[in-house]
Amino acid sequence: MAFQKAVKGTILVGGGALASVLGLSQFAHYRRKQVNLAYVEAAECVSEPVNREPPSREAQLLTLQNMSEFDILVIGGGATGCGCALDAVTRGLKTALVERDDFSSGTSSRSTKLIHGGVRYLQKAIMKLDIEQYRMVKEALHERANLLEIAPHLSAPLPIMLPIYKWWQLPYYWVGIKLYDLVAGSNCLKSSYVLSKSRALEHFPMLQKDKLVGAIVYYDGQHNDARMNLAIALTAARYGAATANYMEVVSLLKEAEPHTGRQRVCGARCRDVLTGQEFDVRAKCVINATGPFTDTVRRMDNQDAAAICQPSAGVHIVMPGYYSPESMGLLDPATSDGRVIFFLPWQKMTIAGTTDTPTDVTHHPIPSEEDINFILNEVRNYLSCDVEVRRGDVLAAWSGIRPLVTDPKSADTQSISRNHVVDISESGLITIAGGKWTTYRSMAEDTINAAIKTHNLKAGPSRTVGLFLQGGKDWSPTLYIRLVQDYGLESEVAQHLAATYGDKAFEVAKMASVTGKRWPIVGVRLVSEFPYIEAEVKYGIKEYACTAVDMISRRTRLAFLNVQAAEEALPRIVELMAKELNWDDYKKEVLWGTWVAHSWSSLELGELETARKFLYYEMGYKSRSEQLTDRSEISLLPSDIDRYKKRFHKFDADQKGFITIVDVQRVLESIGVQMDENTLHEILNEVDLNKNGQVELNEFLQLMSAIQKGRVSGSRLAILMKTAEENLDRRVPIPVDRSCGGL
Repeated sequence: MAFQKAVKGTILVGGGALASVLGLSQFAHYRRKQVNLAYVEAAECVSEPVNREPPSREAQLLTLQNMSEFDILVIGGGATGCGCALDAVTRGLKTALVERDDFSSGTSSRSTKLIHGGVRYLQKAIMKLDIEQYRMVKEALHERANLLEIAPHLSAPLPIMLPIYKWWQLPYYWVGIKLYDLVAGSNCLKSSYVLSKSRALEHFPMLQKDKLVGAIVYYDGQHNDARMNLAIALTAARYGAATANYMEVVSLLKEAEPHTGRQRVCGARCRDVLTGQEFDVRAKCVINATGPFTDTVRRMDNQDAAAICQPSAGVHIVMPGYYSPESMGLLDPATSDGRVIFFLPWQKMTIAGTTDTPTDVTHHPIPSEEDINFILNEVRNYLSCDVEVRRGDVLAAWSGIRPLVTDPKSADTQSISRNHVVDISESGLITIAGGKWTTYRSMAEDTINAAIKTHNLKAGPSRTVGLFLQGGKDWSPTLYIRLVQDYGLESEVAQHLAATYGDKAFEVAKMASVTGKRWPIVGVRLVSEFPYIEAEVKYGIKEYACTAVDMISRRTRLAFLNVQAAEEALPRIVELMAKELNWDDYKKEVLWGTWVAHSWSSLELGELETARKFLYYEMGYKSRSEQLTDRSEISLLPSDIDRYKKRFHKFDADQKGFITIVDVQRVLESIGVQMDENTLHEILNEVDLNKNGQVELNEFLQLMSAIQKGRVSGSRLAILMKTAEENLDRRVPIPVDRSCGGL
């Protein structure tokens, strides 16, 4: 009843207007969502959301402009910032959140996709008798269990294998992993176990078998990080928080306290990045939850504030799903330079990473070729020599900036905090920094506790333990079957929708277009090899997507899975967004921002071009495309050169020294294959290095050399020409005496 009394009559913000909460029903729920899932106590006494659906961005902007004063203003729309907004609003505080880009556009969408306690942190805690490390692992394991409970559609337990190649390591690592289970206690997902060499190879057949002794398997969680971040933001919006992406803080507002004359932060001057409109948002407390940009906001408050953020770049790569088993990951605890590498199945692909190198803070981190090759070399060390690890199999790559921090209150300012830090400036600005994805909720709780104490806000305790995120409450593992039966969706598409939107998947299905086929009845795909459908673009706009980059990277995860597939889907995505958002033809081609020396300027650039540059620089397309350039060396044996020349001349029948679309069409028609001209143009353009509309013999030999070295894979032209050659060679003329002399 205490919470009910505390919030009775409190004004919550939502739908662009004020809603009075006159009474709140209390309930408690204790449930297990999945077999082997840790038991998590549900939230005690949290009201139903004030909004059935999140208010539109336009409504949220009106609320931000018209509210005289909020209790809490959060700067930053990553996991921690959105977690702070959700924690605050469910305590009955009038809450606002602004993000200069899109929700989860930074570090929170570029993680290893794990929800984990930190096995290596526990090892350090034991070896160094470090109680801080131990407490961090204990807290993270509790938060892991809670996150798996409140968003079961976006997360699940994942077994991870630790291969053992020396006998003495077996008891050493076994004790460590068992301690990990022990520290988890009732939150242990499933007990770890030991595998013999033969059993390890059954589970992970692509593993390096030479000198393999056995393996240990333990359990952690895995999630869809950007969608999880978005679910937190949407849940906060439904409970009444005024949340807006593409709202940049230009400066902090300050006023003098009446009794002391001390300057205190009382809000922020905000600018709508999409329109340029500026207005003030006033609040009793301002929270800085900007991750790598922590120091930027701190210096808005105090120009002389010492830097506390020490950014570190973590690069990940995505490879085809056949590189790993469908439901088991792998951990290499000791790489060549001492770092830890994970090798994990995710969204039917394989993620490998991460690196850990100092970097500068930037809005647009770029994965380097050096980091990509480091990961590939480490992967080669523990995969069988039968598996050729090729550079050309890297389908996407990204860099995320991990905001490591030093505690400004610590005597030793050089030591990096392994946990999160809540700092309160003299003017009352509260900064939350450090920590990790798994502990976002407890970080938010600590931050709001500090805000309440510092600014004398009236609110109860945190209510977010056990509070379902959007889509999680009525989700079940068999929900996708209803989508197939009720709407006629493909099973793969239905599973994807259920795993992405949870119980909101039905709303997406209702928006799906009719295919015109016998099956599936609805659900037109954006690209054939991925289960994303056109209806998700329309629904993504309801989830505050404003640009094509939002759609390909965070509403769907195409950019993180395959940059070429994302580029292929872009024109249709822009077309659908233009229709839904009433863009005119100019708007389709012109949107905010352009790339100049790896940074955004105020010049305008086409929406398609902006998204393509995002793929090119930030998602690894540049590194991928540079594997074949007009300066590439041709390293082929003379016999190989002769073989490839013969293949080339089957298309270049006129001995011109180059082939065109017409040449390819002629050969394909002779073997009964039809292909439209636009597709052929794309295929040739991948190899046409000097972009003169034709593929020269030298360019073709460069391609074949790059394929042999593993720098390029899946070249459509190379496969097409090989297939055509084989079909032509099989066409042996039938002798006249076998054809009965003809007619």
